[in-house]
Amino acid sequence: MRTELSNPASAPAPAGPYSQVARLDFGDGALLILSGQVALDDDNAEIVGEGDVAVQAERTLDVIGALLKAHGAGFADVVNIRTYLTDMADRAAYAQVRARYFTGEPPTSTTVAVAALFRPEALIEIEVTAVVRGR
Repeated sequence: MRTELSNPASAPAPAGPYSQVARLDFGDGALLILSGQVALDDDNAEIVGEGDVAVQAERTLDVIGALLKAHGAGFADVVNIRTYLTDMADRAAYAQVRARYFTGEPPTSTTVAVAALFRPEALIEIEVTAVVRGR
């Protein structure tokens, strides 16, 4: 098995000293483990959609989509999603956005409430694991 840590140029750079994607190649497939993502702009300077969980969820899922695409994957390849919300009252708004990205059989899922995220304006953080087959 081969392991690669990467920060694809086709997605925003990480907000700190970490890798965005861990790729574990095995046989004719790969396991992708993505770092948690928040709704930062392309320069990692500002939160996109401050105060609006739906806008933040959309931005975060767009970044996740770019990271997946860089490894030949998409939302249909996601097998697990972990979501951290600063307010569980935002769960319904997030679910509406999420449903636009995950249109097939839904992945396994965990959603938890947290007191805060690494940026005080961030309302949501999402991380995913995907399996890419036959590529």
